[in-house]
Amino acid sequence: MAGRSAPTARRTRLGAELRKLRERAGLTTTQAAGLLGTSAGQLSNMEVARFGVSADRVRVAAQAYSCTDRLLVEALVNMTGNRRRGWWEESREILPVKLLDLAEIEHYGTRLRTAHTIHIPGLLQTVDHAREIYRQAVPGMSPPEIEHRVSFRVKRQAVLYRDNAVPYSAFIHEAALRMRYGGRHVARTQLRHLLEVGERSNVDIKVIPFSATDYPGSGQSVYYVQGAVPTLDTVQLDQSHGPVFIDSEPQLAQYRMLFERLDTVALPTGQSRDLIHTIAQDL
Repeated sequence: MAGRSAPTARRTRLGAELRKLRERAGLTTTQAAGLLGTSAGQLSNMEVARFGVSADRVRVAAQAYSCTDRLLVEALVNMTGNRRRGWWEESREILPVKLLDLAEIEHYGTRLRTAHTIHIPGLLQTVDHAREIYRQAVPGMSPPEIEHRVSFRVKRQAVLYRDNAVPYSAFIHEAALRMRYGGRHVARTQLRHLLEVGERSNVDIKVIPFSATDYPGSGQSVYYVQGAVPTLDTVQLDQSHGPVFIDSEPQLAQYRMLFERLDTVALPTGQSRDLIHTIAQDL
């Protein structure tokens, strides 16, 4: 088994899920290693993604750990497959690792949901809007760094346009629609872009208006990436120091509930489009 100096998010998640299965089975690394015909050290390295894991090894481990969830096991097996470098790996020496992890996670996601209060979601931003957002970052970024980030964000947007485009739902507060990042022209172009992207069959954009009397999770920017099975879902939260990823089941359940509640307070898709159009005209 070859070691990895920089394990990807997908490999790291696979190792973590195998560790969870072992722990649920009540086995120590030494006990589990005996069942798998390996050493405790090698097993630990697999669980922290220092070593790759084969599909056969995943199936043997699932059987040894008495995991009867066939869908989960097959999803884990699929995570051992494609070893080709993703396009995001080209930026490994340029951008923070967390941004690469985000691109990888959403690339393999089966459904994407996001909620934003002040900003337009990254996958829906125009180049000029994204550039302005990065220009205002604290601490400041150099012009080359800004351009690298803008380019990376645009490349991530391919998940919405590829042949097997992922279903994408965005809840955007009216406050974000009325922010004028970059001035009137940039803001108006951004709103028109929302209307254009919202016409795609895989994209659903809903607005939470100022008139809403409830706003679950207000103030948070939340990105929910659905995996092949619910156990493999991931939540990404925006923080000033960078993205934070959450994958514990109690927290995932909490954020699933959040999006269900957001859907009850947001305007329907058609009314949301009307409001976006009105705001764009008023600029």
